[in-house]
Amino acid sequence: MTDSVKTAQPRLEQLGDYPFARLRMLLHELSPNPDLAPIDAGAGEPRLPLPGFVAPTLQQSMQGFSKYPPTSGTMPLRQAMAEWLQRRFSLRSLDAASQVLSANGTREALFSVAQALVNPEAGEKPYVLMPNPMYQIYLGAAVLAGAEPWLMPCTQESAFAPDLERVPEQVWRKTAFVYVCSPSNPTGWIADGAYYRRLLELADAHDFAIVADECYSEIYWQQRPVGLLEVCAQIGRDDYARCLVMNSLSKRSALPGLRSGCIAGDATLIARFARLRSYTGPATPLPLQQVAMAAWRDETHVERHLQVYRQSLRAFFEAYGEGTYPAGSFFVWLPVEDGERFARAAYVQQAVTLLPGAYLSAEDADGRNPGTNYVRAALVDGPEMAAELARRLRSIRM
Repeated sequence: MTDSVKTAQPRLEQLGDYPFARLRMLLHELSPNPDLAPIDAGAGEPRLPLPGFVAPTLQQSMQGFSKYPPTSGTMPLRQAMAEWLQRRFSLRSLDAASQVLSANGTREALFSVAQALVNPEAGEKPYVLMPNPMYQIYLGAAVLAGAEPWLMPCTQESAFAPDLERVPEQVWRKTAFVYVCSPSNPTGWIADGAYYRRLLELADAHDFAIVADECYSEIYWQQRPVGLLEVCAQIGRDDYARCLVMNSLSKRSALPGLRSGCIAGDATLIARFARLRSYTGPATPLPLQQVAMAAWRDETHVERHLQVYRQSLRAFFEAYGEGTYPAGSFFVWLPVEDGERFARAAYVQQAVTLLPGAYLSAEDADGRNPGTNYVRAALVDGPEMAAELARRLRSIRM
């Protein structure tokens, strides 16, 4: 079967393979050490016991599978999300009907939001700014929406913060929106209030939106991360103008298969995004929305998970013997001489799967990839396995 030129999508051709497809190609001819039990530290998939409310809530809601779910989420679910956001981020007000949406996980929402915020016919090609390294969905979203990605390098020299002051004025003038990831996947950097306030100043001055990916907000080493809406509330911006935040039960509640994401912020942007998602957005099944309501309203399991992640970080670094704890997330952004070579050696010598840092980054205008000399290790199996992972990584010979 021959591909037709008329049906080709040229923007799609600009995208490389997704990170995990690249990882499969990197390792496909290799065999892991058969004397060791495999450790998969490549995927950021929490592997903790289900919270106790999941099974009974699902069982009581099974009839909902016979009905179409609303794309924007039921009003009780959106209300539960609004109440959580108000509690967690000390918001004075948040209207569930006009300022909150449900999503089928945040992956699709972080991708499709570019379709709602980018106007590729506005004349000059607009920019979408993003950290580098990044969650690769940002890059794909910008390209397929017809924007130009502008990469903000996040390096050890900048404490892994995307440096707003290094963005040229002419780029700000053409910016459609900015992705912020805090806590960061993969570096663990956390934006503080001053960072968000500066970004809000720039957004007002240059008329762009801010999309804050806060999916790791409940996983942190010491200081609880501030949120974008929280900063808005602190400066009296209760309309959350220009701001959208996204959060999820995948990381907060270790329920990645539930596919429950939350979108909140500026009512005008929410309305625009809701209109787009009425065409494109997959809806979370009603029984799963019931489970999600219970999860957003329960903090006991979240605190229990946080303690496990902290114990895992401590166990890893005590066994590894060096390195800096990430401020947030459950990832270790580990410096190595060459990420791909190290990942191959880890697989062959120690039956460990890691993600090369270059697969979570892109080359800048000078041809440099800030992830080349890193690997990402996900601490998702508890403290004992984290310590074992560290011991194996220490023993790798290059």
